[in-house]
Amino acid sequence: MGQEAEMARRLRDFLLEEQGQDLVEYTVILFFIVIAYLAFTYNGAASVHGIWTREGNDLVSANATAGGS
Repeated sequence: MGQEAEMARRLRDFLLEEQGQDLVEYTVILFFIVIAYLAFTYNGAASVHGIWTREGNDLVSANATAGGS
């Protein structure tokens, strides 16, 4: 029981210290930044793929219209 009490005391002290609170706040901020990045990447990837596909098709059409092979 001594080790469990010591770990509980250390955890309580860590959470009550201001440095511990700063660490938790920075972790939460980092979490939201990562979630926003993943959402942008997931949604943006399909959009960028669509743009490149459309532009590629336009170039192929323009080449065929111009008499290219």
